[in-house]
Amino acid sequence: MKKPGIVKGDPWLEPYEAAISRRNEKILSRKEHLSPGGGSLSDFANGHLFFGDQCNADNRIFREWAPNADAIHLLGAFNNWHESGDYRFHSIGHGNWELKVPAGIINHGDLYKLKVSWPGGSGERVPAWAKRVVQDPSTAIFSAQIWDPPEPFQWQHESPPSEGNPPLIYEAHVGMATEEYKVGTYIEFKDNILPRIKKAGYNTIQLMAIQEHPYYGSFGYHVSGFFAPSSRFGTPDELRELIDRAHGMGLRVIMDLIHSHAVRNEVEGLGRYDGSPDQFFHSGPRREHVAWDSLCFDYGKDEVTHFLLSNIKYWLEEFRFDGFRFDGVTSMLYYDHGLGRDFGSYDMYFNGGEDEDAITYLGLANDLVHETAPGAITIAEEVSGYPGLGTEISDGGIGFDYRMAMGTPDYWIKLIKEKADEDWQMDQMYHELTSKRADEKTVAYAESHDQALVGDKTIIFRLMDKEMYYSMDKSSENLAVDRGIALHKMIRLITIATAGNAWLNFMGNEFGHPEWIDFPREGNGWSYHYARRQWSLSDNHDLKYHYLGDFDREMIKIISKYKVLHFSRPVERHINNGDQVMAFERSGLLFVFNFNPVKSYFGYGLASPAGKFRIILNTDNSAFGGQSRIDESLTYRTTAERSYEPNQMLQLYLPARTALVLARERIKSVHDLE
Repeated sequence: MKKPGIVKGDPWLEPYEAAISRRNEKILSRKEHLSPGGGSLSDFANGHLFFGDQCNADNRIFREWAPNADAIHLLGAFNNWHESGDYRFHSIGHGNWELKVPAGIINHGDLYKLKVSWPGGSGERVPAWAKRVVQDPSTAIFSAQIWDPPEPFQWQHESPPSEGNPPLIYEAHVGMATEEYKVGTYIEFKDNILPRIKKAGYNTIQLMAIQEHPYYGSFGYHVSGFFAPSSRFGTPDELRELIDRAHGMGLRVIMDLIHSHAVRNEVEGLGRYDGSPDQFFHSGPRREHVAWDSLCFDYGKDEVTHFLLSNIKYWLEEFRFDGFRFDGVTSMLYYDHGLGRDFGSYDMYFNGGEDEDAITYLGLANDLVHETAPGAITIAEEVSGYPGLGTEISDGGIGFDYRMAMGTPDYWIKLIKEKADEDWQMDQMYHELTSKRADEKTVAYAESHDQALVGDKTIIFRLMDKEMYYSMDKSSENLAVDRGIALHKMIRLITIATAGNAWLNFMGNEFGHPEWIDFPREGNGWSYHYARRQWSLSDNHDLKYHYLGDFDREMIKIISKYKVLHFSRPVERHINNGDQVMAFERSGLLFVFNFNPVKSYFGYGLASPAGKFRIILNTDNSAFGGQSRIDESLTYRTTAERSYEPNQMLQLYLPARTALVLARERIKSVHDLE
């Protein structure tokens, strides 16, 4: 058997070559099993075109997979929500059931449910394949709703091509994107938030909480309706409007996909859907996730794989999403969900505690995404560092395009919490930010929604704490706020400048949104105060928030213009722990950081290729809330110094807590170096 590519590239994996090859073979053999004879995996993943509510000229057809059921009835206003013989499904084999209703009886907008009976019991169920699920505002009861408008949605824009541009991701939650004390809508997001994202320079939007979920406070992670866009935010066609408008603005849209677990609910969810505990999920102790209060899919079942792969194809084709961020991948990979393990050695990835059915499923999922929509991207939210996760299947990997650099925000939190500013070590910082597998692309971020949840703190809140409440107006002078503004810019700049080919920001973090995220719940009096985004803080130029938003916009502009993320990794130029100064080069730009909280340096010497440089970004600029201690009109020339060979020396003025980005001017003649 041919040596897997990931083993060739990493000799430390050689002891595990057999396990890697076996897992790779399982992906390939499972694909052959599901689509024999070299068939298309996309053809296998068409369950959404067969199950659920389908319609032709003569009938509306309902189909369900419920192998433990002995009877299924359709309930709705058409039969006064009672079981009746005219609306009884009949078995069509292999655990599948079908009901045909003459056209014109059940129509667009009608509500319906199932009454599923099994040996020893029965219960009402929202269909697993329902494409729209709504909740009665007075009773809180969920029902499926026929979504079949007489005039189907007409797409106006094609998905913008990636053109090889690395994703600059704006992570967003539609419901909390409004400043009002309520749940925001798809239409409000389309009209009010898309222009902000476009202006900020991001090229990709990651939408959270799209799949229907019964509890708003779950942030969308306890999914009940896998095929239903959350009706809290509007209709399926209004979601399509949002995506279509984004595409028209040149923005790609990816979806936060939850296939790692499912909500326990039995009426509106998949728990005991046909009366059995293990229809979709594992039986016994593996059925329930010990930390998430949810249920764990059995990825070894063909029917479950069919359901989940069809779900992927559905979102790609019916809503034209441009890819997915797969949530909870670590939880899928390991029988113990990776809980309580430090993954300090490669043995931890190959000691028999890995769920190879889940690994196989993830490989198939990536294969399907890239077959169905070749320009789409897949991102793994994975913290264990599983080797090969972001490597192509043909090289022995699982096939994700990117993995989240989840250790980076943890590093920033630990550093800010546990170390005084004067104890920050530049070599440790550079190592943490640049230590990535060479064969994988990563999405870097200083913080995401995870760091903003109640009980935690955003970077800006950790830096400023209560001073944010009293000293963010421009008339106030406060050293804690000055420190926070300076370090917030520097932390974000160094994280994106060392990023492994992609960047992510959670909405509002770019301008230092205050406080935390807490959804309405009994414990906070069902308040929306912390489940919204206060855009007016950034829009108000009497406050300091806009400094951070303006800096972020300029930072993104430079990263995009100079194609910084197209280059795999930075080149170290200078690291001095005593001075707390660091410099590195990437894509022809020189990034220089002085993290020293009190010392400014005049004529500070750095190793640099010969040339003339000019400052293109300065965190100390007064436009970004700095003190404007640097003359940005100057041109900086390198000089020959024996101790710097083969490079030359570049001398700069580096004020305390300041970062600079310098671009080298094109050399027209040797006289330009004089």
